[in-house]
Amino acid sequence: MTRIDLSGLVTRPAQVWGGVRLVPLVRDEPVPGLRLHREVYEGWGAASVELGDRTAYTSYIPHGFVADWTGTGAEAASYGTRLGGDGEQATVPVRRLHRMAKRRGREDRLRFLPLHLALEGYLALHFGGPSVVWDDWSREALRRGLSPRAEAAYAGWTVPGLAEALRVFELHPGQCGLLLYVADALAAAFVVPHPDDYRRLHPTLVEDLYGELVHQYAYYGAPVPEFTARIRDGAGGIRGLADLRAAALEQERAWAVAHDGLMARDLRETSYSFERAYRMGPFSLYRFLPPFERGGREQHIGEVITDRKGRAAYLKTFRLSENQIRKGYLLNRLAEHDWHLGRTAEALGTSYAEVVRRVRGAGLGGLLDAHAVARRLREDRES
Repeated sequence: MTRIDLSGLVTRPAQVWGGVRLVPLVRDEPVPGLRLHREVYEGWGAASVELGDRTAYTSYIPHGFVADWTGTGAEAASYGTRLGGDGEQATVPVRRLHRMAKRRGREDRLRFLPLHLALEGYLALHFGGPSVVWDDWSREALRRGLSPRAEAAYAGWTVPGLAEALRVFELHPGQCGLLLYVADALAAAFVVPHPDDYRRLHPTLVEDLYGELVHQYAYYGAPVPEFTARIRDGAGGIRGLADLRAAALEQERAWAVAHDGLMARDLRETSYSFERAYRMGPFSLYRFLPPFERGGREQHIGEVITDRKGRAAYLKTFRLSENQIRKGYLLNRLAEHDWHLGRTAEALGTSYAEVVRRVRGAGLGGLLDAHAVARRLREDRES
């Protein structure tokens, strides 16, 4: 599996609120045998997730999702759950959670942290740091790798216009998903297996995390044009309601083709690397990373639950900023060449000094041995 398979989901006409465009995704039939429920965590403090390898992931985590493949569809979530904390006297309580995805007892249910499963995968990219003791890297880099590593994100309620757009959005019959655009840049995709799940989980989009690019576009982008259907009286003419209905459906199909082939093309056609996080009976939960290609194409990280045929029953994505894409690209190139700066520079067709500049520009300058790098740069200038 290398691509996201959205088979069974049909695009419906967009709804617009200022610079926010919401594109519904509907299913003719729900995905059989899988339901999603929400597990609410009290308070607005941070949560710390133990990853099981002496590392922890800390972020704003307002809720978890519970995937239920028992086939009953019964409600499985605990509402208003209060987890962990450092005691009632703590100024900023931090919830303690165990693992990004954790089975619920012996039942056919899995609690996972939506979007954070994907974000932790991005933060873990080559987290161990230099694997060879090159002079260019500091002792701290060799001992601790990229720890601690941090990335910035924005809660949905801080993105201008998003909360109101989600509030006034009219759900379609059979709706199981949404593509969210800001200034007509794809910000996120959200898909669930059943329309009832979507109705309950739609409000959680305002609590999700969004990238820096999305936040900037919401502030500085202009309002986007609304979807309009223009039905022209052709040679055959519109002679009744049946002709009018057929013409309207044709406009809907034309919109879907234009949207899927242009606006959502990068999401659908990008080749991702998938890592399975959990097998759930006939379903599998994966997180995925993009190829970190340069050239301006949008790139997303995310998580997906697929059926046996690889079709997406659940999907949630996070759009990376250009800086995050460049960082992923640089980390991949360094790892490919055993973190040797000279060989990495040769592979990139650039100089040692330029690679050092990129490492520092990516916020990884603290991993370099300043004296060794300065000596090498001085030798290069003198040669």
